[in-house]
Amino acid sequence: MNDVKKKIFITGSSGGIGSSICKKFYNDSCTLVLTSTSQDKIDLLKEKYGNNNFYYKIDISDPDNLQKCMTTISRDHKDIDVVINNAGITEDNLIFRMKQEQWSKIIRTNLDSNFIIIKSILPNMLSRKYGKIIGISSVVALTGNPGQANYVASKSGMIGLYKSIALEVAKRNINVNVVSPGFIRTAMTEKLNDAQQNSILSKIPMDKFGNPDDVANLVYFLSSDNASYITGQNLNVNGGMLMV
Repeated sequence: MNDVKKKIFITGSSGGIGSSICKKFYNDSCTLVLTSTSQDKIDLLKEKYGNNNFYYKIDISDPDNLQKCMTTISRDHKDIDVVINNAGITEDNLIFRMKQEQWSKIIRTNLDSNFIIIKSILPNMLSRKYGKIIGISSVVALTGNPGQANYVASKSGMIGLYKSIALEVAKRNINVNVVSPGFIRTAMTEKLNDAQQNSILSKIPMDKFGNPDDVANLVYFLSSDNASYITGQNLNVNGGMLMV
């Protein structure tokens, strides 16, 4: 990345894509500040990455819990160089069956959390005149997806949020970008049956699913000073499934 090893804040660090992102920075001897939703996952992260990194159990679906934790993190880690908002959940339903709480929970978890996290860490970046902020959205943010109105709205909202913040902080040497994966081989895609997988593959020109490393490689690049003139962008990693 560069000669100075950076401090990287990552949410959703125990998932498929999150694990690949963590591994990329860990192998580069960066300092990791990792969050997860359960103590069991935190314990596994500690086993994996050791005592020289930092771990926080955070419920990103609970704004009060998240704000309290972020106040602590922003106080104890004023030198965070890179924020990677990777955590997200789904709770699918057709719109006429979707309950208010299904809508609200996804918006709180996938969108509101980004606002709280960035707002908490940004003042330190502004004072240091340096920072990289990266959000993980989704291909469906631009295409829509039946049964996922809540998820798609949250991921589309992220793109608008990040572009607006990018404009606000561009003169302060802070880069703000979004990465939108297509279909990536994770525990979620492994649950699909052959017919479902073939249906999806037929829409992907490269005729294959991506790997978590395909996303992690781009995140790593955007976190580096090689990407210092890239900001306010939504970069797609989808095998040609959507070209914009």
